[in-house]
Amino acid sequence: MEFPNLKDTGILIITWKRNSIAMLDVYYSFFGNKDNVKKIFSPYRVCPLGAHVDHQHGLVSGFAIDKGVELLFAPSEDSIIEMKSLTFQGEIVFDLNIPVVCKKNDWGDYIRGAVYALKKRFHLKYGIKGLIKGSLPVGGLSSSAAVLVAYVLALSDANDISLTPMEIIRITSEAEREYVGLNNGILDQACVVLSEKDNLLYLDTDTNDYQLLPKANDMSEFEVGIIFSGLTRSLISSDYNLRVSECKVAAWNMLAAQKQTLRTLDKTFLRDVPESYFHETKGDFPKRFRKRAEHFYSECGRVKQGVNAWQKGDIHAFGRLIFDSCDSSINKYECGSPELIAIYNIMRETDGIYGGRFSGAGFKGACICLLDPTKKDAIQQSVTAKYLEQFPQYGGSFEFHFCKTDSGARFV
Repeated sequence: MEFPNLKDTGILIITWKRNSIAMLDVYYSFFGNKDNVKKIFSPYRVCPLGAHVDHQHGLVSGFAIDKGVELLFAPSEDSIIEMKSLTFQGEIVFDLNIPVVCKKNDWGDYIRGAVYALKKRFHLKYGIKGLIKGSLPVGGLSSSAAVLVAYVLALSDANDISLTPMEIIRITSEAEREYVGLNNGILDQACVVLSEKDNLLYLDTDTNDYQLLPKANDMSEFEVGIIFSGLTRSLISSDYNLRVSECKVAAWNMLAAQKQTLRTLDKTFLRDVPESYFHETKGDFPKRFRKRAEHFYSECGRVKQGVNAWQKGDIHAFGRLIFDSCDSSINKYECGSPELIAIYNIMRETDGIYGGRFSGAGFKGACICLLDPTKKDAIQQSVTAKYLEQFPQYGGSFEFHFCKTDSGARFV
């Protein structure tokens, strides 16, 4: 099968959406028929509890979901990487032998970042010829982590490199922090790599110790709702990195008040400051930093409570904690656009939603919720109607999707 009009990537995206052309056929149209094409599925993730604490080495929880990134690839015969996308326009072509020093602010920065982080540890001889697509809109589900994990798996496979799960997590986290420029923790990458279907990932991002906690047999059934506000966002252009710095300054304030030795800001984390310091010193430093610390300590406490509720099979208590987490994100961490806050308020009053909050960093993007699958049609209709009544301008871009938990990134 040939698709002569698909050589222009913009036309390719339109044709893909209209005709649902098989992804492998599109791959062949670009790169020719190959016998050694492999496929990777790298899932998106949701974090029910543990918002905005992983970059301070806090406690987090998460699920992978059954929507994500698909990557078809074959090793190159040389050091050239050639990537095409069914989600973004343009193509990415570069030589592994040329250092990837500066990002170019396009979708190719993620595979350049993967190359950057891998080459710190390994010699890469072979590039890949790849085609990638995502199954949901970008925003709030850590699509960047899913993409980076897929690229690291593909490049490692092409170069006969064996990696442990924690090595994949560290490499992809470095790629995002040091090359792409987002100062996040390892929550996103850990969910994408470690998750197992019907299990809650409970991770200590300070020690990297984690548990996979199976769903209790007597727990009520749930599905994951993904609600896209219709307003896109970029974490790098948001206040995300500013909030990270504010958390570190809060830690500095408490340590200084206690006459403790200070370290450089990049080596300072709220997790290293006992909560007792916060209660003893919170009146002595500016309100904005006090609120960031208060969110951190209370959110880590909610993660512990949530794990207890999950293990007891109490989805209602688990959901209430998710709502409380979002309330703290709004009032203590001070994130959330008017659109996301509206969705949060609607979710709180919608029958059948156990709990919900902003997904990702909470700057534009999306909300997630855990919901009763027997009521999902009514939930979708009610949330959509109430949201678009407030924000009719997003009628063409607002989306509501239903997902289930899934296992981590893998070859399929």
